[in-house]
Amino acid sequence: MKILAIESSCDETAAAVVEDGRTVLSSIIASQVDAHIVYGGVVPEIASRMHAEAISNVVKQALEKAECTMNDIEAIAVTYAPGLIGALLIGVNFAKGLSFSSGKPLVPVHHLRSHIAANYITHLNLEPPFLALVVSGGHSHIVNVKSYTEFEIIGKTLDDAAGECMDKAARALGLPYPGGLNLDKAAKDGNPKAYNFPRPKVDGCELDFSFSGLKTSAVNAIHNAKQKGEEINIADFGASYIHAVVRCLTANTLKAAQQTGAQKIVLAGGVSANSVLRREFEKLCKENELELYFPALGLCGDNAAMVGAQGYFEYLSGKKAGLELNAYATMPIDNAVF
Repeated sequence: MKILAIESSCDETAAAVVEDGRTVLSSIIASQVDAHIVYGGVVPEIASRMHAEAISNVVKQALEKAECTMNDIEAIAVTYAPGLIGALLIGVNFAKGLSFSSGKPLVPVHHLRSHIAANYITHLNLEPPFLALVVSGGHSHIVNVKSYTEFEIIGKTLDDAAGECMDKAARALGLPYPGGLNLDKAAKDGNPKAYNFPRPKVDGCELDFSFSGLKTSAVNAIHNAKQKGEEINIADFGASYIHAVVRCLTANTLKAAQQTGAQKIVLAGGVSANSVLRREFEKLCKENELELYFPALGLCGDNAAMVGAQGYFEYLSGKKAGLELNAYATMPIDNAVF
């Protein structure tokens, strides 16, 4: 079964053709990084306009690369939540128009479910149930994945996301956008013990995260050093900060695995590309005899291939939408309705 997938939740306009939820026949991404880098982050209005300019050609390229026409496509999957509302609407409305004109069923797909599904492409034998850690610029969740379409949040951030904390620290250090990626690169040869950062915990909710205090401590350390005229070793600072964030993620995920009895740990989201996160989880899972899965680097960021993968399983479960489908800036992964 071939699914045409469309993704436009943030600053990547993407389309892909995916077969049976596992095989990527094509994956086209029009990145907006160069347009947003001057602002140090994504500007929603600019993102929406660029999606509108790129989406038609991106979909056309995806079909051509897969050597398909709409006659070969059996369903259209589209990201409808969560994300930047203006950006989402571009993809949703394009998909609705294409569904109406072609007569192909429309499948709404939750963005975070898609990030988890990226692992189905990388690991062809991976099947639920498993425990997923979804970490990105806007989300930090520990999710009990019961089936391809059944999800339960058992831990989450109560304030900032892990990726947002890394982006903020990178910006305060003067690193260019995208911050998390450049912080990871800058910290490659740094000493993770050079700077002391706190390990925040949430009283009464041991599986939840709180990163706002950690972010504030980093920003304050940078400002205090500048006021005193002290030079910050960016490599050491970055390595210390990233390890502080990762410590929180690994500790809570291990607790969740022990409490649920999960034997498989799956990483997902943009931050799953972080080299320290991958290395520390490999160590953690080896020590605790847990299976570890994470997506190929090219599937960690936003892309349409992961939308096609999850869209396949949503379609099999009977999830379809009509022209009433709307976009939503927020939507819990365990209660995805439309």
